[in-house]
Amino acid sequence: MSRQTTVEGGDTDTATKASDGTAGIPAPGGPADGDRPGPDVIPGAGPVGRPGERATVRLRPDGPEEPPRYAPEWLELREGADAAARSPELLDPLRIRLANLPGRSAGGLVVHDLGCGTGSMGRWLAPRLDGPQHWVLHDRDPYLLHFAAVASPKAAADGSRVTVETRRGDVARLTPDALAGASLVTASALLDVLTREETEALASACAGAGCPALLTLSVAGRVELAPADPLDTEIADAFNDHQKRTGLLGPDAISAACEAFAEYGATVQVRPSAWRLGRAEAPLTAQWLRGWVGAAVEQRPELKARAETYLAARLASCALGELKVTVHHADLLALPRPSGSAR
Repeated sequence: MSRQTTVEGGDTDTATKASDGTAGIPAPGGPADGDRPGPDVIPGAGPVGRPGERATVRLRPDGPEEPPRYAPEWLELREGADAAARSPELLDPLRIRLANLPGRSAGGLVVHDLGCGTGSMGRWLAPRLDGPQHWVLHDRDPYLLHFAAVASPKAAADGSRVTVETRRGDVARLTPDALAGASLVTASALLDVLTREETEALASACAGAGCPALLTLSVAGRVELAPADPLDTEIADAFNDHQKRTGLLGPDAISAACEAFAEYGATVQVRPSAWRLGRAEAPLTAQWLRGWVGAAVEQRPELKARAETYLAARLASCALGELKVTVHHADLLALPRPSGSAR
């Protein structure tokens, strides 16, 4: 899931923004040549599906259709850093809970991936879980759903089959039955672009379904650059304010989510999942820098002159392989009360 913004002073039709405020690459016009749905792809169901099929998400009813805001190229650029950052420590307690789910042996896992983008969460997680899996991929952008479907994993850790279906809709507007039958809810870089009310609705939906939630890569509001610069802190503070200025949680996302899930009796675990960017990640670092500084300037225009000089110097250092950046995120695992427990 993504929300529209202006970065680097650019036009919102050509600039894209990831959920951690980073600028992307202008979105191309259509699916990549040669991409074809694989045999395990089930055609996507929109808000109004096939006869007898329940809609699980709905598009916002007000206003015109919004253009895509995530570029597949940007999501591809960050996928390696995301995979390296996600916390493996949360997988063991998740596997134990999933192994004990009622009815697990009958039909395998049903995993709902909210705001799936191009499907990087599924490519990371599905091969780390045993047993048959059916992934339900949710996103507002049909273009990204196409990429997610054609690049989905085909096998679980033990070789079991993995299938997918796509559902187009706004994951911030979950209907009451959104997660009926779900074994697990996942998302990547989602919580920080939700409001507190939307996060509470997500926690409520997971509690109602009795399913765990693994929500990764929420921004933590802390960035470290080496070598340091006097303007680092000011840019970071402005960026954090930008993240929250339209009522979104931004760096407060993890604490808000912990409160929301705990309210429904879930046990919540949080682990760090920082990007650690060096010479090998220079293209990602450069693109991240442009978005990070651009959002800060949008929030505090008085920074513009100093920020332009700062950004030029940072990009030069990055090109030389001298810049190291740590962007702090956090992963959250919420395990609901066992079925039948009193709240």
